Amino acid sequence: MTAPPDAGAGWSQWPAPAKLNLCLRVVGRRADGYHRLQTVFRLLDWGDTIGLRPRADGVVARHGDGAPGVDESSDLTVRAAMLLQTESKTPRGVDIVVQKRIPVGGGFGGGSSDAATVLRALDRLWGLELGVERLAALGLALGADVPVFVRGRNAWAEEVGERLTPLDLPQAWYLLADPGVHVATAELFHAPELTRNAAPATISDFVSGASLGNAFEPVLRRREPAVEAMFAALAQVGSPRLTGTGSGCFVEFPDRESAEAALARLPAGLRAWVVRGVARSPLLDALDAWQHP
Repeated sequence: MTAPPDAGAGWSQWPAPAKLNLCLRVVGRRADGYHRLQTVFRLLDWGDTIGLRPRADGVVARHGDGAPGVDESSDLTVRAAMLLQTESKTPRGVDIVVQKRIPVGGGFGGGSSDAATVLRALDRLWGLELGVERLAALGLALGADVPVFVRGRNAWAEEVGERLTPLDLPQAWYLLADPGVHVATAELFHAPELTRNAAPATISDFVSGASLGNAFEPVLRRREPAVEAMFAALAQVGSPRLTGTGSGCFVEFPDRESAEAALARLPAGLRAWVVRGVARSPLLDALDAWQHP
């Protein structure tokens, strides 16, 4: 894991917050072959940190290892910077360092959030000012979850996840847990037991407290003993849910004290931690606070 760069050496540091999917339904298939989804994105006050240092020679370079097992050419932070270069025709480049905290394959949105942070922060650092709409469209080319991180607000999402409706969510704290299992998303979408034709839900259904579930939860619990074991452990302190198409699990609590008490009751050795849900991405706060050197 690479430490954040020294901000005094031409670097700036930017948050890349994680997310939860509070529900995730597959409600059909589009003509282009992609599945139609419905989900609720919840942003968190915890995540990765992206270090950026603009350079004048047009080179985009990643320093350190980035996400485990991801080479530089496939790294979403590098791809985001190069896509922004192409779109804006800027001659500038950037050095990138990623301090990873979000587990790879956990369904917490780490790669997508990292890419969104690069888009929004470089838009500011390179002096482009392309605007949120244009940056969100660029983000969609990198991944379906990138636009919600670009916009930085909790949202009800539909289609592949790019059709976003801002959503006010009550204050909440979350006990997160990572079983350490990484199953390819494509494999899960092809699972014969996946429910692909759930009845479409509405925002009102979610707000009223209807149990909309996560279509991938029964698939992963059946296929991965580590996920099933984590659900069993978390069931002792609350009602566990799966986030996204990864193996990450969470339990929601109304306050920090309840979440911390639940964490203390878990068996030793589990990878679990407590975070706060937010209404506004920490990235937006960082952009508001940033001043050109």
